[in-house]
Amino acid sequence: MHQFILTLAARDTKGIVYAVAGLLYQAGCNIIDSQQFGDLEGEDATGWFFMRVHFEAPEHLAAPGQLETLFEHARQQYGMVLKLHALAHRARVMLMVSQHGHCLNDLLFRWKSGQLAVDIPVIVSNHATYRGLAESYGIPFHHLPLAPGSDAATKQAQEQAVLAIAEAERIHLVVLARYMQILSPALCEAWRGRAINIHHSFLPSFKGAKPYYQAHARGVKLIGATAHYVTADLDEGPILEQDVERVDHSLSAEDFTAVGRDIECVVLARAVRWHVEHRVLLNGHKTVVFK
Repeated sequence: MHQFILTLAARDTKGIVYAVAGLLYQAGCNIIDSQQFGDLEGEDATGWFFMRVHFEAPEHLAAPGQLETLFEHARQQYGMVLKLHALAHRARVMLMVSQHGHCLNDLLFRWKSGQLAVDIPVIVSNHATYRGLAESYGIPFHHLPLAPGSDAATKQAQEQAVLAIAEAERIHLVVLARYMQILSPALCEAWRGRAINIHHSFLPSFKGAKPYYQAHARGVKLIGATAHYVTADLDEGPILEQDVERVDHSLSAEDFTAVGRDIECVVLARAVRWHVEHRVLLNGHKTVVFK
C-alpha cells in the first residue's frame, strides 16, 4: 500500500466529505486520518471549506496522477482546488541565512536527527559566516554577497542567481532562517506559498533593528516569534505559527534576545514541518493548519 495526502479547498456546500470518502472507498483506499474545516463564522469568514485526508492506496493506484482521475468529476462538481501528495516523496528545502545562525543550526540538527523529514540539498547566504557549518553537514553552501546599499541592478542579479539555484535543485520550499534581506516583489511572487520567513517578534509588534531591545525598553511581559509565508508586503504574509514566552524586569536585553531566539527556532521548525506534511492550506490572507 502507498500512502498519500489529499488536500482540497472549495466553496462550503453539502456532500463534499461524503463524495471524497466514497470515491476513496470505491477505489479500495483506506483512510488513516481526516480533518476538515468550514470558514463560516464571523464577519471575515470566507465561506470556504478545507479538508486534509491521509490515506493508503492499493498498488494499481501508486501515483498521484492515477488517483487524480478518480476525483475529476467531483472536482468539477464542487469547484475543488485539489492536490495529491505521495508521502514517499520528501520535500526539497533550500535554507537561506545571513549572520544569525540559531534557526539554521536548529533546522539542520532536526533534519540530521530525523525529526524533520525533508531533503536539504543547498544552503544560500549573503555572508560566508556559516560555510563551515554547512560543510560539517555535507551540504553545498552558496555565498551570494549583497553589500548594504547595493543598487537595483546588483540586487536583481543576486536574486536571479538565488532563483537559478532553487530551480536547478528542484526546490519545493524556501526557508528564510533569519535571512536579513528584503526580497523583491518578483521573487516573492515566484515563491508564493512556498517560502517561509521567521520574524523576530510576535506580529504585529516591534519592527526594524533590535526588536528585543525595543521590547525591553518598553518593559513588555511577553515576547515571541512569528512564522509566515513571504509576500511582497513586508512581514504581512499569511501566518503559519506563533508562540510567546513570559519575561519580566529582572532580565536584561541580552536575556530577552536569548529567550526570543529559542522561540524563533521552535516556531520556524513547527511551520516547516506542518508545511512539508501538507497541513497548511491558504485561506485568503489567513491559513488553515491541520495539526
